[in-house]
Amino acid sequence: MESYSDSEITIRPLELSDADDFMQWYSDENVSKFCSWDAFTSKEAAIVYVANNVINHPYHKAICLSGRPVGYVMVTPFQGNDKCRAEIGFGVASAYWGKGIATRAVKMAAREVFAEWGHLERLEALVEVGNVASGRVMEKAGFEREGVLRKYWIMKGRARDFVMFSILRSDIIR
Repeated sequence: MESYSDSEITIRPLELSDADDFMQWYSDENVSKFCSWDAFTSKEAAIVYVANNVINHPYHKAICLSGRPVGYVMVTPFQGNDKCRAEIGFGVASAYWGKGIATRAVKMAAREVFAEWGHLERLEALVEVGNVASGRVMEKAGFEREGVLRKYWIMKGRARDFVMFSILRSDIIR
């Protein structure tokens, strides 16, 4: 397994000019299998998605390897009485799976949002039970497995079970 140094893995805002790079994961059925979106079949459709859903998102960044996007990490804040928590998600082009890239990016994003969002106390991730590799990423990134939420969310037409993972501000910022 090839591994990368921490300095080679960075996160930054995703840009429309990254279209050729983001097609690596947005058109990859292995990636979209466990995502709410389906693999994009055209670059134009992916560009529209990024323009409408990614660019203005509160925290949606490209995971870069030596400056080139190979995936994404996003954090979606909750509102109102739930504003003390946010949900994190990620995806990496399947050619880069198993190399520690997603784990490093999740750690970086968690540190960044806890540092920037002073009201945030809890960061959580929902991982479909069949997505064992993403569960391992969460655990390696320091998230705690809390339990299985049965028939929790409808994804791709059917109710599915999800594992809840979380990390607290106090787990990261000491």
